[in-house]
Amino acid sequence: MTADIDEFESAAGDFLRADPVRNTVLLTVVASLKTSGATTYSDTPPYFGWYADSEVRAAFLRTPPMPAIVTDAPADAARELVEVLDGVPGLHGPAETTAAFAQAWHAANGHEPKVASNRRLFRLAELILPQPAPKGCARLVTDADRDLLVEWFAAFGIDVGDPKADPVRAVDRRLENGELLLWELDGVPVSLAGATTPIAGVMRVAPVYTPAALRGHGYAAAVTAALSRRGLDAGYEVVLFTDLANPTSNALYQRLGYRPVGQWSALDLA
Repeated sequence: MTADIDEFESAAGDFLRADPVRNTVLLTVVASLKTSGATTYSDTPPYFGWYADSEVRAAFLRTPPMPAIVTDAPADAARELVEVLDGVPGLHGPAETTAAFAQAWHAANGHEPKVASNRRLFRLAELILPQPAPKGCARLVTDADRDLLVEWFAAFGIDVGDPKADPVRAVDRRLENGELLLWELDGVPVSLAGATTPIAGVMRVAPVYTPAALRGHGYAAAVTAALSRRGLDAGYEVVLFTDLANPTSNALYQRLGYRPVGQWSALDLA
C-alpha cells in the first residue's frame, strides 16, 4: 500500500503496461494523477496497492469518494484485498476478480456484496462507418463549450449511475487532453464523444452522450465513429466499455466494428 504515485508506478507500472487493454482504466487514472496532481478527481488524496510474490500479480487504486478499481487478480490476492478495502463503498474490476472478492467478502463479513452493474470491454477490430450517416459533422470542442460540457458530463454520470464523479473537474481535465468531439447539426451540438489520453498505445472512448430528446437519430454512432477514426489514424488501439444492461449501446458499438474482450463488474460494498 502507498499514497505515493511514483512508488506505485515504479512497483506496478510494468505489470499494468504489459496488458494496456485490460488495464486501460488504471493506466489512464495514473496518467491523469501524474499530470494534474493528487486533487485531479477530488480534494481527498488517492491511494494505491499491489500484490506480489516473485512478481507483481495484481494492482488496485482508489480516488475517493469513488470506488476502488482492481486489475485481474488471483484468488489469493482478492482475499487479501478484502482487508484493505474495509470502509470503501465499492469495487470495480474484471468479473472473475470481483467474483473471487465477493466470495472472500462474504466469508469475512457474513453477507455478499451487491453487483451494482456489469460492463463489457470492447476493442475496435475494424471501423465500420454508420450507414446511412446522419446529417451534420464532428468538431473538436473549445473552451467556449465548457458550460455545455459540464451539463452533459453531469447528465451522463446520472445516466450511468455514477453521480459522484465531479463533472467540472472531469471537463477541465478532458479539455486539456484535446480529445472531445461534438457532433453538430446546423451549428448546434447534438452529441458528444470523448477519449482518454492514449497510454501504452491504447485510447479509450469515454464518455459518449446524447441528450434524451435527441436520441435515435444516429448522432452517437457518428461522433463515436469520428473519434474512433482519429484514434486509428494516430496508430492507437481503441477500446470502450458498455453497460450490459443497455442493449442499444452494445449493439451500436458492435455495428461499428467493436469486438468483446471481457466482462467487468461493479460491487456495492456499502
